[in-house]
Amino acid sequence: MRAVTIDDFGTTPAITELAKPEPGPGEILVKVHASSLNGFDGAVIYGVFKDMLEHKFPVTLGKDFAGTVEAVGEGVARAAGDRVFGVVMKPVVSDGAFAEYVVVAEGYGIAAVPETVDLERAGALGLAGTAAAGAVDAIAPKAGDTVLVVGATGGVGAYAVQLAVASGATVVATAKPGAETEFVSGLGAAHVVDHTGDIDAQVRAIAPNGVTAAVHLAGDPEQVVKLLAEGGRLASTLGFGPEQAGRGDITVTSVMANPDTATLDRLAAAVAAGELQVPIGQTYPLDSVAEAVGAFGAGTVGKIAISVA
Repeated sequence: MRAVTIDDFGTTPAITELAKPEPGPGEILVKVHASSLNGFDGAVIYGVFKDMLEHKFPVTLGKDFAGTVEAVGEGVARAAGDRVFGVVMKPVVSDGAFAEYVVVAEGYGIAAVPETVDLERAGALGLAGTAAAGAVDAIAPKAGDTVLVVGATGGVGAYAVQLAVASGATVVATAKPGAETEFVSGLGAAHVVDHTGDIDAQVRAIAPNGVTAAVHLAGDPEQVVKLLAEGGRLASTLGFGPEQAGRGDITVTSVMANPDTATLDRLAAAVAAGELQVPIGQTYPLDSVAEAVGAFGAGTVGKIAISVA
């Protein structure tokens, strides 16, 4: 099968031929149709996790997958032809979804794709969607809250804006003037602040006493802490926790994506109902992943999708 791999940290992703994998007991072989690029992929390429996670080269990149079940191992309830999506979750960084086939476990990181949702959108939903859901769940926004989303134009941010809006909260999103502002406004953000300017002044003009909650996906977390009102809630996907906040009057939660089946089902149902947009900004074919990684690093609006088949 064709797959996008790296042979070492810092090398350029390239198409290689690998043996088609076979599912073992409790595993599913998925014929991948679509995937998407995440920050995790760039971190793997540049060795960010080399001292934290075991890597087995060649590493096939890609966390998100959407496709059809090709074959199943012993004890698996799903059947060939079922449409599925999710996130590749394995203890060793080696197998990924930027490939024609991937083997995943049945019990975690996989869910059914609703009939009304196409595989392209499903392939850009898993990791970013569950990270956003975890962050928004952690701050538990409700009507009357003002929620600041910092890093709103990225994949996780775009989902977080929508989920916070759906809770009834007033959302303040960070974005540059122009296309970025139009993008987050289209997702339901009531206010937009330019993160290249004086964020503090702009946010205080909207919420003089500070925002009641915030989702931190980019930039300086300490600046976000200062913008929280007394009793405020902050969720960060960038490893920022309560011990670093320096404020005892706020609640800070460090969030990691948890693509369990229940969360994936919830997101897929929201997409099927038209309540959640999948913000695909650009789509690249499998043989252009290196170019897609460059575009991701330069900063893109929404998700970068990868078309596999």
